[in-house]
Amino acid sequence: MRHRMSGRKLGRPSAHREAMFANLAASLLNHEQIRTTKPKAKDLRRYAEQMITLGKRGTLHARRQAFAFLRDDAVVAKLFDALAARYKDRNGGYTRVIGAGFRYGDDAEMAVIELVDRDPAAKGAEDKARHEAQLAAQDVPQERVAATA
Repeated sequence: MRHRMSGRKLGRPSAHREAMFANLAASLLNHEQIRTTKPKAKDLRRYAEQMITLGKRGTLHARRQAFAFLRDDAVVAKLFDALAARYKDRNGGYTRVIGAGFRYGDDAEMAVIELVDRDPAAKGAEDKARHEAQLAAQDVPQERVAATA
């Protein structure tokens, strides 16, 4: 019997599962919306909401606890600045899971997990900035080549 047992094993050893949820939580807090399988999304809620609660607490100890789990300075800074201010009046329920059909390859049930009251501009902002920087870097050598010719 599995009375009072919470969480799914997801076919992974405990260390792999913990690292996976840390990475998923960091991605969710960074992009504010991610697409994953439904069981992972449902279990991820627990970790994401716990991190936002630490952000709302705002103490140095809470920041160190969040960094110990997330391992990303930029995400921890966003968590304690922007997200903590956004959810200061909300008592829990920071995430929502929305069904998103089935994956083509293995027919796994997919879901979108997102932060309630999310910023739509946050999704993919880091990738857009990186792409623009790459384009700018490619333009610089071409200008140098044209100037020397």
